[in-house]
Amino acid sequence: MINTNRRQFLTGLAAAGFAGVSPAHAAGPITRPIPNSGERLPVIGMGTWITFNVGNDPGLRAARTEVLRTFFAMGGGVIDSSPMYGSAEAVVGHGLAQLGRPKGLFSATKVWTPVTFHGKSQMNESERLWGQKQFDLFQIHNLVNWQAHLETLRERRAAGRVRYLGITTSHGSRHGEMLKIIAAEKLDFVQFTYNIEDREAEARLLSVAADHGLAVIVNRPFQRGALINEVSRHPLPAWAVEFDCANWAQFLLKFVVSHPAVTCAIPATSRVDHMVENMGAARGRLPDAKMRRRMIQYVESL
Repeated sequence: MINTNRRQFLTGLAAAGFAGVSPAHAAGPITRPIPNSGERLPVIGMGTWITFNVGNDPGLRAARTEVLRTFFAMGGGVIDSSPMYGSAEAVVGHGLAQLGRPKGLFSATKVWTPVTFHGKSQMNESERLWGQKQFDLFQIHNLVNWQAHLETLRERRAAGRVRYLGITTSHGSRHGEMLKIIAAEKLDFVQFTYNIEDREAEARLLSVAADHGLAVIVNRPFQRGALINEVSRHPLPAWAVEFDCANWAQFLLKFVVSHPAVTCAIPATSRVDHMVENMGAARGRLPDAKMRRRMIQYVESL
């Protein structure tokens, strides 16, 4: 059962008029299993690219801590970052410390360097910045130097410093290489771009990931904000209520996470109200295959 403080928090958000939150949906988010273990993750996580790169500014750090507070209060789990994202890892670590290391965190970061020994240093620095002795997931960012980093990560997993291993890309041009790695290596997670307009991953990646028993994290569900800015100029279709959708953020996210091969989507935001909207996508009904086709047709008509 949801604890009293969290119920009061969610009820307060609903009373304030934030879409997608209601006491009836406060029991918990939709989850999906990690195929290799059966461990379940909420289908909506959060990314930190750009949004958490705010340096040492006390006010901006405090604002991001409130975003994190909302994320956890609404049942969030996966937080994804990278050394590529400037100060994001440090800001995440600061927020987690301010919140007393909230339960439910599934920590996911990356290694991103062509130099093997530097990769080891990056991994150590990520542990320090996050305040984590063990990461839930370490990923090789955009496949850079993946062979060497994968060897290092396997050593760290054997030492108990990481639980799951993965690879990522945010560029469609690397899908072919990712498919080869999936076929050749034993992994737990893959991360790539997928959204209602960019559906290239449907051609092979999603089905291959499912066939190999891999968890799938989806990045850029809003196309770095461009997609949601585009569709928000148009009315949300009235039939969106058929899958408990209250706003465009939920429309776009529910499309992504309703694909059976997707484990989690990681939209990024710097605002509490947008986090509330995003997390609302993890509650209520998801669109079925027929509805997904209708959603695509509607967006293509705009």
